[in-house]
Amino acid sequence: MEVSSELEAQQKIFKNKFMKMTNLLSFYTVPFSGKQTCFLTLLLLSTFSFIAICIFGYILYHEENYKFKLFEQNTSKHLANNISRKATFNYSECLRDEDFKSFKAIRSSKGIWTISPNGRFGNLMGQYAALFALARLNRKQAYILPGMAESLSQSFKLTLPTLNKEVKDKVPWQNYHLDDWMEEKYKNIFEDHIQFFGFPCSWTFYHHIQEEILREFSFHEFITTEVNSCLRNITAQRQNITYVGVHVRRGDYVYVMPQVWKGVIADRNYLERAMFYFRSKYKDVVFIVTSNGIDWCRKNIDASKGDVYFLGDGNESKPQRDFAILAHCNHTIMTIGTFGFWVAYLAGGEVIYLTNFTLPSSPFLREFKYEAAFLPEWIGIAANLSSLLNKNP
Repeated sequence: MEVSSELEAQQKIFKNKFMKMTNLLSFYTVPFSGKQTCFLTLLLLSTFSFIAICIFGYILYHEENYKFKLFEQNTSKHLANNISRKATFNYSECLRDEDFKSFKAIRSSKGIWTISPNGRFGNLMGQYAALFALARLNRKQAYILPGMAESLSQSFKLTLPTLNKEVKDKVPWQNYHLDDWMEEKYKNIFEDHIQFFGFPCSWTFYHHIQEEILREFSFHEFITTEVNSCLRNITAQRQNITYVGVHVRRGDYVYVMPQVWKGVIADRNYLERAMFYFRSKYKDVVFIVTSNGIDWCRKNIDASKGDVYFLGDGNESKPQRDFAILAHCNHTIMTIGTFGFWVAYLAGGEVIYLTNFTLPSSPFLREFKYEAAFLPEWIGIAANLSSLLNKNP
């Protein structure tokens, strides 16, 4: 062993020094005699003893220190291995058995799934959620493309990794169209390199893993802090306020719905009925209105009671602020569109939505199902179709 060889070397040095000290003692005792010789001998012996003790202590110190280092190294390795095993064990214990198997399968998957980002903020959220759920269901690794990441990551703590453009261009993709609602065939997709496209906007894709989807769309802390401060400033010192977010979708829908889809959008009467519901049910209610037609809202929503606040800027190129404000409310009044749907889904609470907003012959119904678009517990108020019926004798 290295310790014994080092100890033998130290003992050899000690022996050599002892011999030198003996020779030195015999040299100095020659010229003296009697008491002088005895005194000198005692002095030299004392000095020699002191030096010997120091040398011997030095050897023992290094021997024990070396052993301690070996022990420390072995102990560190043992602790590291033990901690690693414990961490792995704890992580697997945190997941249900089925979830952990899915997790391992996804991590070991050689495939790459993604989805082509199309549309605006609400559409992107629907596509992300559908991709997340379908990849999880089929035990594949999902990636999002840079355009989706740039838009959604400004607001949310997304966990799906972003696929580099150069990698994306080299993958042998198979295009796979998704309908707006979940189909049985989507549960067994075996291809490894799938690029989904379409506008999956239905809760039927992902509502069974609602908690995970809500975690994916959890806001950054600084956004929550800013929005809560904004809402508190509105109500000043008032306590126990019930906030109701109101999203009024207008913009291109003003023309597209009646002319293309044979449908209508929310009118003044619908908003009054929805607000009356919350005013009747809650004692101290405040309505937070955002819209891409905020001027229309100011003219058509009665704010005389002092409980209506128009906060949205209607900036469609940067909708993150309006969305965050509405999603931090307690309840939701939505009209139509995926933006309003996701506001309601994240906010939780009670939701009132516009339903039956197209004629039965509308081509919109080939791509849209009311029962797949709105959760069963949400409250639907039927639209007034009189403006369309008058044009169709």
